[in-house]
Amino acid sequence: MHPDRPKLDLAEALRRAGLRPTRQRLALASLLFGGEDRHVTAEMLHVEALAAGQRVSLATVYNTLHQFKRAGLLREIAVDGTKAYFDTNTSNHNHFLIENEGRLVDIPGNGIMIDGLPEPPEGYRISHVDVVVRLVPQTAARK
Repeated sequence: MHPDRPKLDLAEALRRAGLRPTRQRLALASLLFGGEDRHVTAEMLHVEALAAGQRVSLATVYNTLHQFKRAGLLREIAVDGTKAYFDTNTSNHNHFLIENEGRLVDIPGNGIMIDGLPEPPEGYRISHVDVVVRLVPQTAARK
């Protein structure tokens, strides 16, 4: 668990988010929020849940991740339109994608400055901008 973060009462956190603290939600929340901030795909979380002895389907993991996202507990980062990562850090921040590992990592601080955003259509506001900077090993980058 993150040293600056008090131990979460997961059942209460789910209730405050408007979600019933079912056994499966609590088990997945424990894996997601039991330590440092992290980035997971549904498939990664499913494997972790099975390894922890939780009987949960991949469909349930997907549904739960999307419920947590809608409740504001997770942030979704889409990569290539084919893969979605879920981030337990819901603040507005950007990411590196280490392509050969399929791993997403936070870009520290204000490492990216965005200037000249377009005016949103009437009735809308910009909630945040997702920037994913792709990384490859230097040997692969030279080819």
